[in-house]
Amino acid sequence: MSDAAKDSVSKKRLPPGLKLALNVIPMAAFFGALYKFDIFVATAALIVTSLLAAMITYWKIRRLPIELMVMLPFLIIFGGLTLYLHDEQFIKIKVTIVYVLFAGALLGGLLFGKSFIGLFLEDAIALDDAGWRILTIRWGLFFLAMAGLNECVRLTFDTQMWGYFKVPGTPILTFVFAISQMRLIQKHALPETDTTHS
Repeated sequence: MSDAAKDSVSKKRLPPGLKLALNVIPMAAFFGALYKFDIFVATAALIVTSLLAAMITYWKIRRLPIELMVMLPFLIIFGGLTLYLHDEQFIKIKVTIVYVLFAGALLGGLLFGKSFIGLFLEDAIALDDAGWRILTIRWGLFFLAMAGLNECVRLTFDTQMWGYFKVPGTPILTFVFAISQMRLIQKHALPETDTTHS
């Protein structure tokens, strides 16, 4: 594949409606299966629908977003262990591990002068260096807080309550946090023609 073709593939984006649907369907399948059956059926539903969403994503844009490349292997491994060993703790702990990994990547990157938050946002926005740094710190701390919160819920409440915390609790918290960053993004936004960041 030529450099131009590779660059074209890297810039492909899912249509917003399809991207939303592919994000919502696995969560809805998990929630519905947990409500009607149990955590094991819900885990199986989450794995199957997540794989389907990944295949559709790759088919449409010929690549997988970074967060999907990180989360999908952990889902398959820990979800598979949950089903094989019939132990719900694996799927619960998986959430904590993924949040810690995201936080470590973001906050650790700053130690080397890199802001990796743009990889998660797929360069959808352009900020000055200070904006990227602040946004990276905030998201890193948010992921750490979510990891801690997941552990609190996992160790304190039953599986049904943990499931409701995961869906719809965590998507709602993430959405609210993302919206709360709009003022920072607007303050540090660069002109549309300037898309460079550290």
